[in-house]
Amino acid sequence: MKTVRTKNRIREGSPAVTAILYLLTILVCLVTVYPMYYVLILSISAPEYAAGMDVYLFPKGFSLDAYKMLVGDMEMWRAYANTILYTVATTALMLVTCVLVAYPLTYKRLMGRKYVNMFLLIPMYFSGGMIPAFLLITKLGLYGSPLSQIIPACFSIWNIILMKAFFSSIPEGLREAAKIDGGGVVQILTRVYLPVSKPILAVIAVYTIVGRWNSWFDALVYLPRTDWQPLQLFLRRILVENTRQVTEILNPEMAAEMVRKQLSGAQLKYAMIIFTSLPVLFTYPFFQKYFVKGVMLGSLKE
Repeated sequence: MKTVRTKNRIREGSPAVTAILYLLTILVCLVTVYPMYYVLILSISAPEYAAGMDVYLFPKGFSLDAYKMLVGDMEMWRAYANTILYTVATTALMLVTCVLVAYPLTYKRLMGRKYVNMFLLIPMYFSGGMIPAFLLITKLGLYGSPLSQIIPACFSIWNIILMKAFFSSIPEGLREAAKIDGGGVVQILTRVYLPVSKPILAVIAVYTIVGRWNSWFDALVYLPRTDWQPLQLFLRRILVENTRQVTEILNPEMAAEMVRKQLSGAQLKYAMIIFTSLPVLFTYPFFQKYFVKGVMLGSLKE
């Protein structure tokens, strides 16, 4: 009996489908990458073109004056150091809290285990809001302190659930074998669970690094002094604060100087965006191989 083949049927490996998928992939890449590329070419173009945003595909002129201004700005470097401090400390404490909370919850005989799980789920969906959080930070004496950017951000119920799901996927036989060999609770955690938990640790670390690096609202609320403010809040001040208008100056020479400064200031904003985004962009390639495993964690169930 002969099989009837449909000519219009799309087969696996069809050149037409492959071409369409490639076009869609290229389109998504362009939509994703072009905004950052656009800011980059504006930051290295001549100030007059950057101020008028008369640049589209290639930089017009060439100027690194904005980057030279950034390198010589000590306030920017102080904000940079503050952000690195907050990011490193928060990421380290986040990993510690996730491991210490998620690991005991994998013991099915743990007393009150169900109640602890319920207690963790409730505040994940219902929070007190900004005003109770502000009152708490004030009562703890953290207002105006750099610890206000570290302690509240080093605990995430969502990350704890991810860590717990990963720990639960580890075969129970490994724990039993470690017990037979005389391993205690701490030894099982450090020598059995943590060595095989590098994917979830890396995923949580990346999420925390990106979130903490881009955070600015908490600093705006809890840090009134600029000495401890992070880089993103410094960038916000540059992008949001208004500059003086040239029409307010009557002297032509002063007006020309003001125009030059305004043109440089416009380019400085674009250079600042690139400068503050580089560390996060360089972080992704080191953890990329763990992302697929991290995404699959949502499908794990006990």
